[in-house]
Amino acid sequence: MRPLATVLIIATALAVAVSRTAFAVDPTELPTPALQARYLALTHELRCMQCQNEALADSPVGLAADLRREVRDQLLAGKTDDQIRAWMSARYGDFILFRPRYSLRNAWLWGAPGVLLLIGALVCWRVVRNRASLLPGDQEPVEEDGAR
Repeated sequence: MRPLATVLIIATALAVAVSRTAFAVDPTELPTPALQARYLALTHELRCMQCQNEALADSPVGLAADLRREVRDQLLAGKTDDQIRAWMSARYGDFILFRPRYSLRNAWLWGAPGVLLLIGALVCWRVVRNRASLLPGDQEPVEEDGAR
């Protein structure tokens, strides 16, 4: 029984090792390490328009493959990262960027967390203040659970 368990463990380990490389989403290799690093950075900061919460690098759908191919072609054509981001944003809107640029159109996205935090702090302060003012006027004895 022991040799069978050893064989099963080895077979499982080999299957896991092979499957990690067999199911790679994006095996693209660019000619220089600098271009490869730029490609990886761009595909991780651009959103898949079909999956919507995955980066292009992680998405297995066909549209993401087309967009990765477009990024690769533009890098090989000598475009800068900002030019590629601008092209993608012009074509698909700012939604494609995981870190959208600040503009008046999306200013509410940047300001909303601070405003909501301030409103929450004010509500909390008001509730605590009102409860504290009720305490001195409370003359009723505390009920115990077993008194009924």
